[in-house]
Amino acid sequence: MAPDNPGNTTMLHDPARHEPLRTMAWDEARVRATIARIVDETVAAFTPDGLWPVHPRDVESGEDPDAPVTNLYYGAAGVIWALDWLRAAGAAKSPSFAPYLDPLRQRNRAAVAAMPGDNTGSWLMGDLPFEMMAWGHAPTGPLRAVRADTIAALIERNIDHPARELMWGSPGSLLAAAMMHGASGDARWAALFRRIAQRLREQLQWSQRHACHYWTQDLYGRQSRYIDAVHGFVATARALLLGRHLLPEADWLQWQACIETTVAHTAVRDDGRATWPCQIDEPPGTPQKWLMQYCHGAPGFVICLADLPGHALDALLTAAGEATWAAGPLAKGSNLCHGTAGNGYAFLVLLARTREPRWRERARAFAMHAIAQFEDETARVGRLRHSLWTGDVGLAIFLWDCLRERAQFPTLDVFFAAPVTGMSAASAKA
Repeated sequence: MAPDNPGNTTMLHDPARHEPLRTMAWDEARVRATIARIVDETVAAFTPDGLWPVHPRDVESGEDPDAPVTNLYYGAAGVIWALDWLRAAGAAKSPSFAPYLDPLRQRNRAAVAAMPGDNTGSWLMGDLPFEMMAWGHAPTGPLRAVRADTIAALIERNIDHPARELMWGSPGSLLAAAMMHGASGDARWAALFRRIAQRLREQLQWSQRHACHYWTQDLYGRQSRYIDAVHGFVATARALLLGRHLLPEADWLQWQACIETTVAHTAVRDDGRATWPCQIDEPPGTPQKWLMQYCHGAPGFVICLADLPGHALDALLTAAGEATWAAGPLAKGSNLCHGTAGNGYAFLVLLARTREPRWRERARAFAMHAIAQFEDETARVGRLRHSLWTGDVGLAIFLWDCLRERAQFPTLDVFFAAPVTGMSAASAKA
C-alpha cells in the first residue's frame, strides 16, 4: 500500500500550478450573465467552414493554428453538445447546430484516419459521440434505427482497443453503452456493456506493491499505468458505476470491491488530505508529477466516484476534497479538464454526498474565481476558448450546475439533452 506522506502537505500538489483564491462574494446575477455571454459569443463566432477558431492554448507544437478542430474533447462537436445541453436545460438560448453534425463527422473522420491505429470508436475523439448526438436528434423510425446500428458497430469494434482508457479505448465505449441504454432501454446496450466489462475484467493486472488491480494502457506509442480520471483506472470505474445496474449483482459487488481496494491502496494521505499519483507501480526513484486537477489527482477521483454505493471511501473522498481546496484554483485557467471549473465539480459532488454547506461555499468560491479567470483570459486573447473540456462552454455548464447545485460532469455523467426544439443554426443564418 502507498505510504502516508511523511509530513509535507505541499507534496500533494505542485504550488507552481496553482494561484491564490480571489475573495469574491457569490453573485448569481454575474454567474447568469457570464453563461449568457459565453453562449452568445460562441454562437456568433461560428462559421460553417471555419467552425470555431482554435484558442492558442489548444494548439500543440507543430499543429496549424488555423485548422479547425472537430472532436468532442476540445473541438466543434463538444461545443455543439454544450450548446444543446445548455439550451435544453433552460440555461441559455441558442440555435441548434444539429444540421452540421454529419459534415462535421466526415471532417473528424479524416482527422482520426491520419492517426495511427483504429480510433473511429473513440469516445472523446472519434465518430461515436457524433453518431450519438445525431441519434438523439433523429426522429423515431428507420433513420434512428440506422444510427443505433452504427453506434453499436462502433462500440463493438472498440472492445479490444489497446488503450484501455476513457478517451480512446473500451472504457469510453462502456460509458457510451450505459448512456445509450439509459436513453433507450434497448437490451442490446446492456449486452454490450456486459461484454466490455467482462473483457476489462480479463485485462486487469495485479500490483504486488499496492495489493490491488490496475490496467496498462498502450497510449501514444508507449505503455502507461495511469489511474487518473481520463486515461486511468478511476475513469473506467466511472463508466462501470454508470451502468452497474446492467450487471449481475455478484459481478457488480466484485467490481465494487476492486474499485474500493485500488482507490484506497493507491491514495497518498497527509494531515487530513489525500490525492493520487498519476501512475501506479512506477519504478522506485521515478519522479512523479503531483497534479491536482480533474485529469490527474484528487478532484477527478471525487468526481468519478460521485455515486459509489456505500460509505467505504467516504472519509477518503472528503480528504481528497480538502486537498483540492487547500491547493487552490489552477493557474491554467477556468476549464474542466485541468482548470478551476473541473476542480469545482469535486465540491458539488461532496455537497451531494454529504449535504455539508462548506462544499456549497467552496464550489461557489471556485465559480467566482473561474469567472475572473475567464474574463482575464478573454481580454488578453481577444476571443473565447471554444471547446468543451478545455474551454469556456464547459465553464458555462459548471456555472449552471453551481446555480442548481447539481454535480453532472459534461459527457461523463450525462450526454443526452431533452428533445431539441426551435430553429436550427442553419436556418438562423439563412
